[in-house]
Amino acid sequence: MTKMIISPSKYIQGPDELSKIASYTAQLGQHAFIIADDFIMNLTKETIASSYANQENTYTAEKFNGECSKPEISRLKEMCASVNADVVVGIGGGKTLDTAKAIGYYNSIPVIVAPTIASTDAPTSALSVIYKENGEFDEYLFLPLNPTYVIMDTKIIAAAPVRLLVAGMGDALATYFEARACKRANKPAMAGANVTEAAIALARLCYDTLIEEGLKAKLAVENKGTTEAVEKIIEANTYLSGIGFESGGLAAAHAIHNGMTVLEEAHHMYHGEKVAFGTLTQLVLENAPTEEIDEVAQFCLSVGLPLTLEDIGVKTINEDQIRRVAELACADGETIYNMPFNVTPELVYTAILTADKLGHYYKSLNQ
Repeated sequence: MTKMIISPSKYIQGPDELSKIASYTAQLGQHAFIIADDFIMNLTKETIASSYANQENTYTAEKFNGECSKPEISRLKEMCASVNADVVVGIGGGKTLDTAKAIGYYNSIPVIVAPTIASTDAPTSALSVIYKENGEFDEYLFLPLNPTYVIMDTKIIAAAPVRLLVAGMGDALATYFEARACKRANKPAMAGANVTEAAIALARLCYDTLIEEGLKAKLAVENKGTTEAVEKIIEANTYLSGIGFESGGLAAAHAIHNGMTVLEEAHHMYHGEKVAFGTLTQLVLENAPTEEIDEVAQFCLSVGLPLTLEDIGVKTINEDQIRRVAELACADGETIYNMPFNVTPELVYTAILTADKLGHYYKSLNQ
């Protein structure tokens, strides 16, 4: 049985790390091609310019137009090649980072990603999600390598809206439970082979960090502060969860999230917020110990993650809608089949409704 763990070559985290960008790109090349959207470019351009002042290595900055689409990737990769860049840097949110990864892949140059939020675990992954120009999903671009460097400037991330950090906790909340399911079922992870003990250990550390530090980090970020708890949660949301999902695997929680994309009322919710409810549903589906469900529910309540269908926008439960969610969660090829038992749409439907009832129960205890 082949086992595998994959990760970025370097993960770098701390306040004001973006101010060192020139020294990081110099380790990989002489001329960096830096992309960011309008807002992030305006936010960081002085920091970048100051970093490269009086340095031998140089850079070209180009605006990312907002969609990780094939035409935008093509435009930027050609521009990157035209300036003879030998390293590409993406600064910003997920679509910017995915575009930088794609440019690096097509131009065969190293990739640095510098997230400005910690709302998902995607930055560390060897994957770009490609969209059509109208914003509809197009395809996944599976990459042979993870980003070369991931740079987390915690001062910038802590200044972002607190809901984004909490959404990242919701995404990270699923990591251990999904990796555990894949391990129990002897199913391969996203990396393409079976789960290592190291991946399980990192996934467990991710969960333990959320439980211990999540509330403290949320309170600090509400005050735009960077504390040790914030540092630990950023690492959990990004690196621990990133390695945990890619090398540990996905299971029911993310499949249920994917099913919930048919709920128009939930379209305003962030990925991690819906994954949190998917995690509670997975625990119901596998009949996890009551103590474990209690801990997860209390954590969600403490940081403000959804526990009920109402919390994600579903004010009135429609049986046909929820059955459709369950059917989509059980579509061919979905990660729900990494659970260590047979799963059917009927079981998922019942688990969703039971999770919703449990959520209402826990919320009533805290009123």
